[in-house]
Amino acid sequence: MSPLITPSRLADLPEPAILDVRWRLGGPPGIESYRRGHIPGAVFCDLDTDLAGPPGLKGRHPLPSAASFESAMRRLGVSGSRTVVVYDEADSTAAARAWWTLRHFGHPDVRVLDGGLRAWISEGLPLAEGEQAARAGDFVARPGAMSVLDAAEAGRLAADGVLLDARAPERYRGEVEPVDPVAGHIPGAVSAPTGGNVEAAGRFHLPDFLRERFNTLGVVPGVRVGVYCGSGVTAAHEVLALEVAGIPAALYVGSWSDWVTDPSRPVATG
Repeated sequence: MSPLITPSRLADLPEPAILDVRWRLGGPPGIESYRRGHIPGAVFCDLDTDLAGPPGLKGRHPLPSAASFESAMRRLGVSGSRTVVVYDEADSTAAARAWWTLRHFGHPDVRVLDGGLRAWISEGLPLAEGEQAARAGDFVARPGAMSVLDAAEAGRLAADGVLLDARAPERYRGEVEPVDPVAGHIPGAVSAPTGGNVEAAGRFHLPDFLRERFNTLGVVPGVRVGVYCGSGVTAAHEVLALEVAGIPAALYVGSWSDWVTDPSRPVATG
Protein backbone atom coordinates (compact mmCIF):
# COMPACT_ATOMS: atom_id res chain seq x y z
CA MET A 1 0.00 0.00 0.00
CA SER A 2 1.45 3.34 -1.04
CA PRO A 3 2.14 5.83 1.77
CA LEU A 4 0.82 8.58 -0.53
CA ILE A 5 -2.77 9.63 -1.18
CA THR A 6 -4.26 11.94 -3.79
CA PRO A 7 -6.66 14.80 -3.01
CA SER A 8 -9.59 13.01 -4.66
CA ARG A 9 -8.94 9.83 -2.68
CA LEU A 10 -8.73 11.84 0.54
CA ALA A 11 -12.02 13.59 -0.25
CA ASP A 12 -13.70 10.16 -0.54
CA LEU A 13 -12.05 8.64 2.55
CA PRO A 14 -14.53 7.85 5.36
CA GLU A 15 -13.70 9.77 8.57
CA PRO A 16 -9.92 10.01 8.48
CA ALA A 17 -7.96 11.89 11.11
CA ILE A 18 -6.33 14.75 9.14
CA LEU A 19 -3.27 16.59 10.49
CA ASP A 20 -2.12 19.91 9.04
CA VAL A 21 1.66 19.96 9.61
CA ARG A 22 2.65 23.19 7.91
CA TRP A 23 6.04 24.30 9.25
CA ARG A 24 9.12 26.23 8.18
CA LEU A 25 12.55 26.23 9.75
CA GLY A 26 12.79 29.56 11.56
CA GLY A 27 9.06 30.29 11.19
CA PRO A 28 6.59 31.83 10.96
CA PRO A 29 4.47 29.34 12.93
CA GLY A 30 2.25 27.23 10.71
CA ILE A 31 -0.80 27.76 12.91
CA GLU A 32 -1.44 31.15 11.32
CA SER A 33 -1.59 29.64 7.82
CA TYR A 34 -3.82 26.88 9.17
CA ARG A 35 -6.30 29.39 10.59
CA ARG A 36 -6.51 31.22 7.26
CA GLY A 37 -7.46 28.06 5.42
CA HIS A 38 -7.14 24.30 5.82
CA ILE A 39 -8.69 21.06 4.62
CA PRO A 40 -12.09 20.63 6.31
CA GLY A 41 -11.77 18.46 9.39
CA ALA A 42 -8.01 18.93 9.71
CA VAL A 43 -6.43 19.87 13.02
CA PHE A 44 -3.09 21.63 13.37
CA CYS A 45 -0.11 19.52 14.40
CA ASP A 46 2.93 21.46 15.66
CA LEU A 47 6.11 19.80 14.42
CA ASP A 48 8.31 21.39 17.10
CA THR A 49 6.18 20.31 20.06
CA ASP A 50 3.95 17.43 18.91
CA LEU A 51 6.45 15.53 16.74
CA ALA A 52 9.68 16.15 18.64
CA GLY A 53 11.08 16.26 22.13
CA PRO A 54 12.80 19.31 23.62
CA PRO A 55 15.99 20.29 21.76
CA GLY A 56 19.26 19.43 23.47
CA LEU A 57 22.19 17.05 23.28
CA LYS A 58 20.19 14.62 21.12
CA GLY A 59 19.58 17.25 18.46
CA ARG A 60 17.16 20.00 17.55
CA HIS A 61 14.22 17.65 16.87
CA PRO A 62 14.82 14.48 18.90
CA LEU A 63 12.18 11.81 19.20
CA PRO A 64 9.43 12.66 21.70
CA SER A 65 8.82 10.22 24.51
CA ALA A 66 6.15 7.62 23.87
CA ALA A 67 3.98 9.13 26.59
CA SER A 68 4.15 12.69 25.28
CA PHE A 69 3.58 11.60 21.68
CA GLU A 70 0.62 9.44 22.65
CA SER A 71 -0.91 12.36 24.57
CA ALA A 72 -0.39 14.76 21.65
CA MET A 73 -1.90 12.39 19.10
CA ARG A 74 -4.92 11.64 21.28
CA ARG A 75 -5.49 15.38 21.68
CA LEU A 76 -5.37 15.70 17.87
CA GLY A 77 -7.96 12.96 17.40
CA VAL A 78 -5.68 10.12 16.32
CA SER A 79 -6.90 6.58 16.97
CA GLY A 80 -5.33 3.32 15.97
CA SER A 81 -8.42 2.27 14.02
CA ARG A 82 -8.68 5.45 11.89
CA THR A 83 -6.60 6.22 8.82
CA VAL A 84 -4.40 9.27 9.44
CA VAL A 85 -3.67 11.67 6.58
CA VAL A 86 -0.94 14.27 7.03
CA TYR A 87 -0.14 17.22 4.80
CA ASP A 88 1.82 20.45 4.60
CA GLU A 89 1.97 23.27 2.07
CA ALA A 90 3.19 21.29 -0.94
CA ASP A 91 6.38 19.20 -0.87
CA SER A 92 5.63 16.99 2.18
CA THR A 93 8.84 17.88 4.06
CA ALA A 94 7.05 18.48 7.36
CA ALA A 95 4.27 15.99 6.64
CA ALA A 96 6.89 13.26 6.19
CA ARG A 97 8.11 13.81 9.74
CA ALA A 98 4.54 13.26 10.96
CA TRP A 99 4.21 10.16 8.77
CA TRP A 100 7.49 8.70 10.03
CA THR A 101 6.83 9.47 13.72
CA LEU A 102 3.34 7.98 13.63
CA ARG A 103 4.68 4.89 11.87
CA HIS A 104 7.58 4.61 14.33
CA PHE A 105 5.17 4.65 17.26
CA GLY A 106 3.08 1.92 15.71
CA HIS A 107 0.19 3.48 13.78
CA PRO A 108 -0.70 0.99 11.01
CA ASP A 109 -2.26 3.32 8.41
CA VAL A 110 -0.71 6.73 7.77
CA ARG A 111 -0.85 8.49 4.39
CA VAL A 112 0.80 11.65 3.10
CA LEU A 113 -1.25 13.94 0.86
CA ASP A 114 0.90 14.06 -2.26
CA GLY A 115 1.38 17.69 -3.25
CA GLY A 116 -0.04 18.95 0.04
CA LEU A 117 -2.57 21.73 0.39
CA ARG A 118 -1.52 23.19 -2.94
CA ALA A 119 -2.66 20.01 -4.72
CA TRP A 120 -5.94 20.02 -2.79
CA ILE A 121 -6.66 23.60 -3.87
CA SER A 122 -5.63 22.92 -7.48
CA GLU A 123 -8.40 20.32 -7.72
CA GLY A 124 -11.01 22.86 -6.62
CA LEU A 125 -11.67 21.22 -3.26
CA PRO A 126 -13.02 23.33 -0.37
CA LEU A 127 -11.19 24.95 2.53
CA ALA A 128 -12.26 25.75 6.07
CA GLU A 129 -11.13 28.67 8.23
CA GLY A 130 -10.48 29.06 11.94
CA GLU A 131 -9.61 26.15 14.22
CA GLN A 132 -11.07 22.67 14.15
CA ALA A 133 -11.78 20.88 17.44
CA ALA A 134 -10.89 17.19 17.33
CA ARG A 135 -12.70 14.46 19.18
CA ALA A 136 -10.34 12.70 21.56
CA GLY A 137 -8.44 9.77 20.07
CA ASP A 138 -7.31 6.53 21.63
CA PHE A 139 -3.92 6.06 19.96
CA VAL A 140 -1.46 3.89 21.90
CA ALA A 141 2.21 4.65 21.20
CA ARG A 142 4.40 1.57 20.82
CA PRO A 143 7.85 2.67 19.59
CA GLY A 144 10.11 0.62 17.38
CA ALA A 145 8.16 0.02 14.17
CA MET A 146 10.65 2.02 12.04
CA SER A 147 14.42 1.54 11.90
CA VAL A 148 16.48 4.19 13.66
CA LEU A 149 20.20 4.95 13.90
CA ASP A 150 22.24 6.53 16.65
CA ALA A 151 25.48 8.42 15.93
CA ALA A 152 27.73 5.37 16.14
CA GLU A 153 25.48 3.34 13.85
CA ALA A 154 25.29 6.20 11.35
CA GLY A 155 29.06 6.46 11.25
CA ARG A 156 29.44 2.72 10.64
CA LEU A 157 26.74 2.73 7.96
CA ALA A 158 28.55 5.52 6.10
CA ALA A 159 31.51 3.13 5.81
CA ASP A 160 29.75 -0.21 5.38
CA GLY A 161 26.50 0.70 3.59
CA VAL A 162 24.95 3.86 2.18
CA LEU A 163 24.27 6.88 4.39
CA LEU A 164 22.36 9.58 2.51
CA ASP A 165 22.64 13.25 3.50
CA ALA A 166 19.29 14.87 2.69
CA ARG A 167 20.41 18.49 3.19
CA ALA A 168 21.11 21.07 0.50
CA PRO A 169 24.41 20.43 -1.35
CA GLU A 170 26.11 23.53 0.02
CA ARG A 171 25.45 22.41 3.59
CA TYR A 172 26.74 18.93 2.81
CA ARG A 173 29.92 20.42 1.36
CA GLY A 174 30.37 22.63 4.42
CA GLU A 175 30.26 25.89 2.46
CA VAL A 176 27.46 27.27 4.65
CA GLU A 177 25.78 26.21 7.87
CA PRO A 178 22.83 28.45 8.79
CA VAL A 179 21.66 26.51 11.85
CA ASP A 180 24.22 24.22 13.49
CA PRO A 181 27.58 25.29 15.00
CA VAL A 182 29.76 23.13 12.72
CA ALA A 183 29.65 22.86 8.92
CA GLY A 184 30.26 19.72 6.87
CA HIS A 185 29.01 16.15 6.72
CA ILE A 186 29.53 12.70 8.22
CA PRO A 187 32.58 11.16 6.50
CA GLY A 188 31.49 8.67 3.84
CA ALA A 189 27.94 10.05 3.55
CA VAL A 190 26.49 10.64 0.08
CA SER A 191 24.77 13.91 -0.85
CA ALA A 192 21.11 13.28 -1.75
CA PRO A 193 19.10 16.52 -1.41
CA THR A 194 15.38 15.98 -0.87
CA GLY A 195 14.57 18.37 -3.71
CA GLY A 196 15.37 15.53 -6.08
CA ASN A 197 12.47 13.48 -4.70
CA VAL A 198 9.68 15.74 -5.93
CA GLU A 199 8.47 17.48 -9.05
CA ALA A 200 8.20 21.27 -9.33
CA ALA A 201 4.63 21.21 -7.99
CA GLY A 202 5.76 19.32 -4.89
CA ARG A 203 4.40 15.88 -5.81
CA PHE A 204 6.69 12.88 -5.46
CA HIS A 205 8.27 11.43 -8.56
CA LEU A 206 7.02 8.03 -9.67
CA PRO A 207 8.50 4.95 -7.96
CA ASP A 208 10.61 3.91 -10.98
CA PHE A 209 12.15 7.39 -11.17
CA LEU A 210 12.97 7.33 -7.46
CA ARG A 211 14.46 3.83 -7.64
CA GLU A 212 16.72 4.97 -10.45
CA ARG A 213 17.70 8.09 -8.54
CA PHE A 214 18.70 6.16 -5.44
CA ASN A 215 20.40 3.47 -7.50
CA THR A 216 22.76 6.07 -8.95
CA LEU A 217 23.62 7.05 -5.36
CA GLY A 218 24.67 3.52 -4.48
CA VAL A 219 21.37 2.20 -3.13
CA VAL A 220 21.31 -1.29 -4.60
CA PRO A 221 19.80 -4.57 -3.39
CA GLY A 222 21.59 -6.06 -0.41
CA VAL A 223 23.04 -2.75 0.83
CA ARG A 224 21.77 -1.22 4.08
CA VAL A 225 20.54 2.36 3.76
CA GLY A 226 20.27 5.17 6.29
CA VAL A 227 19.41 8.85 6.05
CA TYR A 228 20.22 11.97 8.03
CA CYS A 229 19.80 15.71 7.60
CA GLY A 230 20.09 18.68 9.97
CA SER A 231 17.65 17.53 12.64
CA GLY A 232 15.66 14.58 11.33
CA VAL A 233 12.96 16.44 9.37
CA THR A 234 14.08 16.43 5.74
CA ALA A 235 15.66 13.02 6.35
CA ALA A 236 12.17 11.68 7.11
CA HIS A 237 11.15 13.01 3.67
CA GLU A 238 13.99 10.97 2.16
CA VAL A 239 12.88 7.85 4.05
CA LEU A 240 9.37 8.44 2.67
CA ALA A 241 10.71 8.76 -0.89
CA LEU A 242 12.66 5.52 -0.40
CA GLU A 243 9.48 3.85 0.86
CA VAL A 244 7.62 5.02 -2.25
CA ALA A 245 10.41 3.38 -4.25
CA GLY A 246 10.05 0.16 -2.23
CA ILE A 247 13.38 0.56 -0.38
CA PRO A 248 13.55 0.27 3.42
CA ALA A 249 15.80 2.78 5.17
CA ALA A 250 16.76 3.76 8.71
CA LEU A 251 16.55 7.31 10.06
CA TYR A 252 19.25 8.98 12.13
CA VAL A 253 16.78 11.09 14.08
CA GLY A 254 19.30 13.33 15.82
CA SER A 255 21.11 13.86 12.51
CA TRP A 256 23.80 16.53 12.10
CA SER A 257 22.54 18.54 15.09
CA ASP A 258 23.29 15.49 17.26
CA TRP A 259 26.51 14.47 15.48
CA VAL A 260 28.23 17.80 16.16
CA THR A 261 27.49 17.78 19.91
CA ASP A 262 30.52 15.48 20.34
CA PRO A 263 33.73 17.18 19.15
CA SER A 264 35.47 13.80 18.86
CA ARG A 265 33.24 12.79 15.95
CA PRO A 266 34.89 13.39 12.58
CA VAL A 267 33.65 15.99 10.10
CA ALA A 268 34.23 16.01 6.34
CA THR A 269 33.87 18.90 3.89
CA GLY A 270 33.86 19.23 0.15
